[in-house]
Amino acid sequence: MTNATKLKALKPLLIAVGLIYIFGIYAMMQLMPESWTWAPRQPEYEQMIMGIYATLGVFLLLAAQDPLSNRSLIWFTIASNIIHGMIMTAQSILDMSETPNLWGDIPALFLIAAVLWVFMPSRDAFYNQSSPPSA
Repeated sequence: MTNATKLKALKPLLIAVGLIYIFGIYAMMQLMPESWTWAPRQPEYEQMIMGIYATLGVFLLLAAQDPLSNRSLIWFTIASNIIHGMIMTAQSILDMSETPNLWGDIPALFLIAAVLWVFMPSRDAFYNQSSPPSA
């Protein structure tokens, strides 16, 4: 897949992920709390998570306008989803009451990271713009 193809696909993907972070996580917490929240329910924790992810979602919507200039934000999204998913996986395995998360929010974190990673243009795409960035 060429960098141009990746970039063309990345823009709507960033919009979709941004909207998922702004609206989808809260919706899934309400629709499927057994696999999208932790027991016992902790409204303060859920509000904190929503605040963080909704803010990231807004910035991903902005990044969709010029993904190559926002590579670090996109890589942060990829890396933080992987780390968050790994921590939650370990916690779900260690605490059997949290096993349903292995079928809900954990795969969603890894899926978003994988899709963004696949469609992230190579570093060369950034430098092949009109002029390389100054140091």
